[in-house]
Amino acid sequence: MHRRRGIAAAVALAVLSADLIDSAASRTVYFHSRPLWILAAGAAAAVALLVLAPRIPSLALSLGAGIAAGGALGTLVAALVWSRGVPDPLVGGSVVFNVADVAIGVGNALLIASTLLVAWQRRHALRQPI
Repeated sequence: MHRRRGIAAAVALAVLSADLIDSAASRTVYFHSRPLWILAAGAAAAVALLVLAPRIPSLALSLGAGIAAGGALGTLVAALVWSRGVPDPLVGGSVVFNVADVAIGVGNALLIASTLLVAWQRRHALRQPI
């Protein structure tokens, strides 16, 4: 469990760093504000993911938790660093986003897929009466 928790934390730190570096290095950046309650919820979810997800014996689930947590923490730190709001340096047509947004989506997809896989692999244990 400690190895998975360390991996999740390292991945979260890498995603957080990549998001902040990309936002700081980009020349064309759009900004948008995020309500404080969204930032607080994201931070709470990130901490919960990093603490609870590695308890499940799945490296993929821990990686997904780290990716999603890093994205949530990236949004929080960016909101605190940039006074104009969260920077969105990536533009795709009429949609603007940042590395943190992508990480949250990818991390959540990996979390869902790996959770379903673990549940399928342990389906017999799930049928046991409590």
